[in-house]
Amino acid sequence: MAKYIKQEMPDMQGTGENKCFYRLQTSGTLSSKELITRIAQPGSGLSEGTVAHVLQSLKDEMAKAMADGYSVSVDGLGVFKASIGVREDKEMDTIDGDEPKHNATSLQVTGINYRANKELICDTDLHCHLVRGGVRELCRSPYTKEERLQLAVDYLNDPTHPFMRLDDYVSLTGLSKPMASRELVEFRGNSETGITTTGRGNSKVYLKTLVSR
Repeated sequence: MAKYIKQEMPDMQGTGENKCFYRLQTSGTLSSKELITRIAQPGSGLSEGTVAHVLQSLKDEMAKAMADGYSVSVDGLGVFKASIGVREDKEMDTIDGDEPKHNATSLQVTGINYRANKELICDTDLHCHLVRGGVRELCRSPYTKEERLQLAVDYLNDPTHPFMRLDDYVSLTGLSKPMASRELVEFRGNSETGITTTGRGNSKVYLKTLVSR
């Protein structure tokens, strides 16, 4: 039996309406060993060793096929396809820029895109029995956006703070991480704020630059 959460959505359009969506509350992660034990249950006619071998072989062959540019369709499960991107130590190209263009050695597989089969969705729904798990409201900041920008600028102007992390901005403003991240991206995109970034992913930090007049 799974619990569902009623989650408040951020008002990205400024409509003033408090909309929500529903999501499953995570019960944990089923390990490969536990999954294998479930499949090889008494009466299945399968040993755990056989199931483990099939799963490993499936993974290996899928990886080889996707590496050759194929999408892999597994009946009842879904379609898998590799996605590529620029390596972390390389800068992203622009279409018409003058920077050196990347070659194949600058690219790598960065993820696997997955589209679930309708049969899997229907089977999951068939087995799913929901109970209410609670309500999650957004973290609201006591400051206006202008005040939050000033907090960030003051923080970065302090000589003891040469840079600001996302967690620092969350602590300063009281925003949730997703909303804080979106707002910092907005500030970064406005040259008048004087806020810029360096690094990527978990290493990204925000810096203060001189504002051109």
